[in-house]
Amino acid sequence: MDIEPRLLRAFAAVADELHFTRAAARLFVAQQALSRDVRRLERELGAVLFVRSTRRVTLTADGERLLPYARTVLAAHDELRAAFAAAARPLLVDLNSEGMVSGRILARARELAPECELMARFESGLTGAAAEIVAGRLDVSFGRFAGLEGPVRALLSHRIVRYEPLGVVLPHDHPLAARECVPLDALAGETVYAGAGNPRTLEWTDLARHLFTGRGIALAPPAPVAVGVEEFRRVMAKTRNPVLAVVDFPAVAGTVMRPIVGPVPLSPLSMVWRRGMRHPGVDALHAAVDELGAREGWLEREASEWLPDCDIALMCDNN
Repeated sequence: MDIEPRLLRAFAAVADELHFTRAAARLFVAQQALSRDVRRLERELGAVLFVRSTRRVTLTADGERLLPYARTVLAAHDELRAAFAAAARPLLVDLNSEGMVSGRILARARELAPECELMARFESGLTGAAAEIVAGRLDVSFGRFAGLEGPVRALLSHRIVRYEPLGVVLPHDHPLAARECVPLDALAGETVYAGAGNPRTLEWTDLARHLFTGRGIALAPPAPVAVGVEEFRRVMAKTRNPVLAVVDFPAVAGTVMRPIVGPVPLSPLSMVWRRGMRHPGVDALHAAVDELGAREGWLEREASEWLPDCDIALMCDNN
């Protein structure tokens, strides 16, 4: 027997009021709908719960026996709903790195929904974050959705937030650092770091492979995973490899960021959350993306700009 709480709620309201019209008004439903729910509950239990006459409604013996059970079940149901009420639970949002566009989105969402607790963390890599979202340890992250495995994508929802232009972070004395922009062809013969060996950033390394293939650009071998700007600077100073990054990547002492051109390669940044999850904080993040994206043209792009074919195919499927 699988009794819906709605049926028990209808029964309890009539038992309290001993009047179908008043009980229907209390539950904000039509009297016909209330009577239908009571009859359905009686059929499921195989018992008559009320004696109805033109003047009065009274509980039967079975109705009297059911009432304390119904109240216990409804109280537990209300307690469960309150415990998992979206507004009562903080929303954990992974921003990848400080100083990125995802941080601006979160800041605006906090302004739009000050009653929500939106908690930030900074751990690079959508591949790692996606696994934690699926496991329920994280709520929202940002990154390149097409770089995730298909079975993982099937458990997640996403929306394209921005097409982010790519650049290279160079040691300040690198030959290419003197240029304002770095043509993609000028990277031929270079070994460029793009997170190879980091299991949390597989989607980023995959993007680099798509971009480098056929252009004579080598993917740098795995390096120690640097956590924090100072560690990143130290490791980069030792390897001296250019690093593929979005042009908004935070400044690092001893380096320069140079946009890539000819063509301008793009990384589609998505907001990613668990499929079916509802939370007012997620609504606020959507509103922040709508506002900032419309004002700054985040989804505008030129036909000549480069995107991986798999990302284009995924966007077409979503449309």
